[in-house]
Amino acid sequence: MSLQLHKPDGKGGIEPRTVRERDWRRSLQSQRWGLNRRAGQLPRPDNPEMNPTSTAMAVLFWLGLGALTFILLVAGYGTGFWH
Repeated sequence: MSLQLHKPDGKGGIEPRTVRERDWRRSLQSQRWGLNRRAGQLPRPDNPEMNPTSTAMAVLFWLGLGALTFILLVAGYGTGFWH
């Protein structure tokens, strides 16, 4: 089986495409991106809705969550709640 591209032949059928694009990557490029832009560089991907969390705050959050879980487990088993 062939994965050739076909085009309409004008009579209701299809025929194999005769012109082969040597540089198929050219057809994937958009004029909005990369070297086609005036500066020749990609735009900066800003996300105005996101305020990144600092690494220290993220580490403190997970350490605090782990400590809280440990305390709840110890208190639950100590009081006989999970007996």
